[in-house]
This record gives sequence, C-alpha cells and structure tokens, in this order.
Amino acid sequence: MSRNSGEKANPEMKIHTHRIVAAKLAVALLLVTFLQFSCSETPELLANNNPEKYTLAKDVLWASPDGFDLTMDIYTPKSGKASYPVVVMFHGGGWLINNKSIMDQSAAYLATNSAYVVCNVNYRLLGDEDNTVTLDEIVGDAFGAVLWVKDHIVNYGGDGARIAVTGDSAGGHLAAMVVNMGNRLGSHPFSEQSPLFTPAYLPPGKTAEQVVLERGLDVQAAILSYGAFDMYQGALEGFEGIMNPFWLASGSIARGIFGDGFTADDNPELYQAVSPLYHIPDSSERQLPPQLLTVGSEDSLVTPASVEAYANLLRSAGHSAEYWVHEGRPHAFLDSGSNMMLGTSFEADAPAALDVMISFLDGVFY
Repeated sequence: MSRNSGEKANPEMKIHTHRIVAAKLAVALLLVTFLQFSCSETPELLANNNPEKYTLAKDVLWASPDGFDLTMDIYTPKSGKASYPVVVMFHGGGWLINNKSIMDQSAAYLATNSAYVVCNVNYRLLGDEDNTVTLDEIVGDAFGAVLWVKDHIVNYGGDGARIAVTGDSAGGHLAAMVVNMGNRLGSHPFSEQSPLFTPAYLPPGKTAEQVVLERGLDVQAAILSYGAFDMYQGALEGFEGIMNPFWLASGSIARGIFGDGFTADDNPELYQAVSPLYHIPDSSERQLPPQLLTVGSEDSLVTPASVEAYANLLRSAGHSAEYWVHEGRPHAFLDSGSNMMLGTSFEADAPAALDVMISFLDGVFY
C-alpha cells in the first residue's frame, strides 16, 4: 500500500526533519541565509571547472507561468558522444532565497568531470509574484522543468529517456517530489479536495492527466542531498515561523507555504501532499528509480538521522536507496563559493561529494 494522506508511517521510523530545538534551528537558518552573499575569493581550478570540456547555453527560457519567466542553464560535454544522459538540478534556499547560480560550480564540475548533460534550473520562490507563490506551484515548476527537458534536451545533446533528478536542501525536496509524486498531476487547481499538481510546462497538446497515463514524469535515478521529506510534521512543529530569517532575506512578509489562513493543523492534506515521506509506494505497486541520499555529518538543519531514516523507509518499501555521509561537513556543502559563517567552501567540500554522485550515476547509466 502507498503511504497516502490517510495513513501513518511507523512511529519508530517517523522522520522529523525539523525536530530540533527552535533556537538552534533558527540559528542554522540564519547561517544558511548568508549563502546568498557567499563568493569565491580564488580562481576556480580547471579540475573543477574547465569550460573547454563543455558548451554552456545560459538562461534558456523553458516556461512562463503567470508571465513569470523561468530559465535554466544547460551544460553539454564535448567528449564526443552522440547522446548523453541528463541531470536535472534544483537549487536550495528554503524555497525563498537563491537561484540557479548557487549551483553554478556544482553544475560545471559535473560537466567537466562526467559524461552528462546538466540542466541547472530556476523555479519560482515563495516570495515571487508579489509574495503569492505557494509550495504546490513550486513543485509544479519542478515537474514542468523535467517535462520540458524530456521534450527539448535532444537539441542539446541529451537523451530524454535517461534522466536523473537531483537537488540540495529545498532542491532535494523537489527532486524527491518528482520521484514520489510525478504521478499525482491534475488540471484543476491544487486543493484539499484535489491535492494534485499542475506542471508549469506541459507537452504540446497534452493534459496533465495524459502525462500521468503515459508515465511522463518517470525518471531513471535521483540524488537527494540533505532534503526535507516531511513538511507536514515540520509545520506542526513550527518550521514556518522559524523560517522568518529566510523571509527577511527574501524581502517579503512572512507567511505560510500555502499562504495566510492555511496551517498544518487545519489543512493536513495540503501539507502531506508536499511531503515525500507520505507517498512512498510499495515496489509491487510502482517501482521507484535508484536513489542516492547524501548529508553532512554535522548538519543540524537536516540531520543525518532523518536522511538515513528516509532511506530506510525507501528500502523497506522495496526500493534501491544508497546513503552516504560527508564526514565533518554541515548543511549546504554543495553550494557555490565560500561561507565564513558555516566554514564551508566549494573547493574544499563539494568535489568529494560530487565524485560520489558521479560514481552513483555511472552505475545507473553506464
């Protein structure tokens, strides 16, 4: 049986992604917000980013939901293959800050050191469109990006039938939503009565319902780095209020992820619908692709215990899930630049993790 909104996970396995003392989590969030101001003081090593090894199509427009332009950067290796598997990448930032540029160095590293087309995606943030965007719409953006890639990536040397999704933090959540909820699409507005997602892009002439019938959002692999998997429990424990530093950094007035007037207590179906934890199918019903879950051993925002527990839930449902801990690293070890507050830098922290990711992808695709 799938874990749907009417079922509860085993209490011993329950993940409380944000079950941390409120003050400690608030401090962690404040630290993460400094990532948007991070910068690299030294030139990049060619081993990390060698533009001679790939071509880059910058700011490719892929959708304009409600007139809001969404773009992606597409990196294509120059190693001479007729076609490459594709990595669709979603950035982190609490669904409120950052854009695809925070993943520039990770995307370039993959393009330099592996044989994959990399799509580094922009999606709407909660504070966009006059602070009216909701989390279900952001999920719809992630779904739309994957559908657009499947339709168009052949023009950039990619194979739309061989796709991996990845992301860190909020981006890890979105990648998990693609994997678990890519069959929960609908043409009607998202609601408690119909908690289905509308992709920001649909293939020409097709409805969301047709995409589901054709399994249009199936992907072949996923890498989830320190992602949030239980938005419902986190909201019950107050993470929306603790996110105030993110709202401050975004320049918008704080509100809930579904807008004013919606809470996890009153609207559990909405919050569970955006929580991958509640939608892990048994493999006898639907086989999920191989997944790699990564986290830093010193991450106090998304703890190793919570990520390992999610990996165990995937395995208990019959799915392939690898778990890797980046020893000595905190949250956001994949982000571009350096962060004095967190004590991280891309050059020191990201390459080892990216090499693990490449090895995992090669095991799936080559």
